[in-house]
Amino acid sequence: MICRRAFLEARSALSSSLRPQLRAITTVSHTTDPSSIPETLINPGSISKKSPKSAAIDPQSNSLPMAITQQPSPLPATHISIEAPATPSALTKSVKELLPLLRAQPPWYITTHIHGRPYLITAGDTIRLPFRMPDVQPGDILRLNRATHIGSRDFTLRAPAPIKGTRDGPGKTLYLDERLFTCRATVLGTESEPMRIKEKTKRRQRHIRTVKSKHRFTVLRVMEVDVKDVGEVEGA
Repeated sequence: MICRRAFLEARSALSSSLRPQLRAITTVSHTTDPSSIPETLINPGSISKKSPKSAAIDPQSNSLPMAITQQPSPLPATHISIEAPATPSALTKSVKELLPLLRAQPPWYITTHIHGRPYLITAGDTIRLPFRMPDVQPGDILRLNRATHIGSRDFTLRAPAPIKGTRDGPGKTLYLDERLFTCRATVLGTESEPMRIKEKTKRRQRHIRTVKSKHRFTVLRVMEVDVKDVGEVEGA
């Protein structure tokens, strides 16, 4: 009983000591005086809004914004493409005017077609055809008269667009007039690949069939690529 009474007395003394502090905390007034509030919080419109776009440029100053002083990048070199006429007997006005410019800017490249395959070549190149060309001998000179493009660094003479195939008929590739250029190649000879042996079998069969193949290819060297003058074309 003595311990319990001492504990209750200590508890009552502690609660009586904390009661004034709690009363002081709960009775604090939260009212504010208008005179102590800043003017910027009472009247937000009084704040001056400065935009970076409204900054004036001093006419006497030599410094300008980066967007104004930025220099444009240099333009790339222009390349003129000329379309050849569809009919070989007529030369358009643009071809007559620009063909001398193409002729005056060697060396030239040409896209020639041999047995339906395109080859981009220039003078001095070596062509290894993926087949053996019949009826030719080493030393023969061939004139390649089927081409779709011939050009230089700044000019290109191209054939009309090919005709697409339809249900009524197949397509057709249009070539340049052979009077506009000269392309000659010399037959160097025939190359052959090493012998290839392939074994062919079938499932559930012990028989093995051996197939041998050794393909041969014709090699050409381009000797001449030239563009003719308008007078030579019209006089031909």
